[in-house]
Amino acid sequence: MRTQELREKFLSFYKERGHKEIPSSSLVPENDPTTLFTGSGMQPLLPFLLGRPHPHGKRVTDSQKCFRAEDIEEVGDNRHTTFFEMLGNWSFGDYFKQEQLPWIFEFLTKSQEEGGAGLDPHRLYVTVFAGDSMTGIPADEESISIWKKLFADKGIEAKYVALESNEKGSELGMQGGRIFSYDVRKNWWSRAGVPAKMPAGEPGGPDSEVFYDFQTPHDPKFGKECHPNCDCGRFLEIGNSVFMEYIKKEDGSFEKLTQRNVDFGGGLERIAAASNDDPDVFNIDIFESAKKDLEAGSRKTYEGNERAFRVVLDHMRAAVFLIGDEVVPSNVGRGYLVRRLIRRAVRFGDGLGAKQGIVSNQSTLSLVAQRFIEKYIPKYPGLAGKAEFILSEIEKEEKKFRTTLASGIKEFEVRAKDGKITSQDAFDLYQSYGFPLELTEEMAKDRGISVDREAFEEEFKKHRELSRTASAGVFKGGLADRSAETTRLHTAHHLLLKALQMVLGPEVKQRGSNITAERLRMDFSYSGKMTEEQKREVEKIVNEKISEDLPVVRSEMSKEEAEKLGAEHEFGQKYPDIVSVYSIGPKNAAPGDPKFSEAFSIEFCGGPHVGRTGEIGQFEVVKEEAVAAGIRRIRARVS
Repeated sequence: MRTQELREKFLSFYKERGHKEIPSSSLVPENDPTTLFTGSGMQPLLPFLLGRPHPHGKRVTDSQKCFRAEDIEEVGDNRHTTFFEMLGNWSFGDYFKQEQLPWIFEFLTKSQEEGGAGLDPHRLYVTVFAGDSMTGIPADEESISIWKKLFADKGIEAKYVALESNEKGSELGMQGGRIFSYDVRKNWWSRAGVPAKMPAGEPGGPDSEVFYDFQTPHDPKFGKECHPNCDCGRFLEIGNSVFMEYIKKEDGSFEKLTQRNVDFGGGLERIAAASNDDPDVFNIDIFESAKKDLEAGSRKTYEGNERAFRVVLDHMRAAVFLIGDEVVPSNVGRGYLVRRLIRRAVRFGDGLGAKQGIVSNQSTLSLVAQRFIEKYIPKYPGLAGKAEFILSEIEKEEKKFRTTLASGIKEFEVRAKDGKITSQDAFDLYQSYGFPLELTEEMAKDRGISVDREAFEEEFKKHRELSRTASAGVFKGGLADRSAETTRLHTAHHLLLKALQMVLGPEVKQRGSNITAERLRMDFSYSGKMTEEQKREVEKIVNEKISEDLPVVRSEMSKEEAEKLGAEHEFGQKYPDIVSVYSIGPKNAAPGDPKFSEAFSIEFCGGPHVGRTGEIGQFEVVKEEAVAAGIRRIRARVS
């Protein structure tokens, strides 16, 4: 079945049962600072599950766009995707188990001609909550009873098997079962996790999952025996009904909620794969045209190159929707994930030989993205008006990374000429050129050179610790966040300090700073008020350095060495023995050769910063005033 058809069948099925269809929320959560992206259908509706009245009543249904960044490294097998749609139906204190389980079973097993998914009930297996002895919450006997009757009505004997855990499942196997119980780690939901970790007043409840059996052979590397939650690939979870029916009391015990809720989530792509009886979700129709263009652009087939194809297809689809929700590539936060997706797609696409598309002026990756836009416009018509912007952002990022790759390859050749690539070399290539470690390893392997992955990880941890130290102490009052806007202003801050010294004199020293996404503020030592001419001269110097598009280079060295270089640092701050230093310019500076003697600016700093000053934008001084005897404060912004 085609995904558009399946989506509409699901929504129609629940609308016929009194549900109001609601649109998908953005991938960028509203009023939820705890997470970067919308990763489940439940996330946007949580306030209504917790008691707030929904404007459309007590029954709603939707298909929610979701993105899970933690699955990036998993993409490449036949089932994991970073972006997916979650089909959902919801009851806010209305119906419960006696309605929900029969309804979802009916939709899944009803013929496609009658408006269902058309799955064979003999291929469906379910899981339920086994109970929790620690908190005294009983097993979900009601769901077990409902499932037994539903299968019996189809002429299927549904034996119940208490597995309790994945470990026991791997040891004991199926045992002829159809209904399986697992513990709190698998079949319990609350925002805090398992019942023991829930705070007083927190709601939660058992859930019941539906699995489709592809009847593929069990792979013993995933355990001695197979069971529904086994990762061997035989079973695929296609839906989960959460029954929010408990609340935790002050004494640690649980009681039933007065408003009991239902939250069902079913993966659109997974149900489509099950309806096709094909365990590879990348063989569903939504990937067809993009896959054909990738085959044409690479002159390779999907068969035999599945991992690389899956990475490119998944990452480009995710990038389309993230950029469509106004998350553009950057070095921080959500933008960093988009950048990572596109750059991984470039790397795997290049491995396939898909640098140039079948259309002369459009890269293969851009063409793949375009096919996804075309495929999804019927459901998400807003993509049509954003198509040019989305493709432009993808093409810019691809071009930028290819430029970085070219420079990085040259740097690799310089460092590999002695027949070795150290962990520091690998880290510098990663940090300054965006070189994934895997790419460095592949290039090194071609030359018979090995790279110490563990030592690389140590370098990475050391850098992270230096960054934490800098964030905690070097910029007192410091960076409000690490957004793209704040990062641009952070680099502008370095240019500003040097410009102030050039205009007012070398005695100017930083005495404090605060940088947000909207503006930068610097306190500096100076005895008099700046004239309008001096402020305009400072602006001119900073904007000249921005227009020169100078490289921003990070180096690590001892504190004594940095002090000998004359690196600027904030008065009164304590620094570790090994420090991070950022230098700006000259134009031919690089991590392996920062050319400190020709640099415009050198400062103790933990980052983050833009890669080149040209990324900053137009600089403008907004205000300059006195804050104490001999201390001035200047505010500026970029646009």
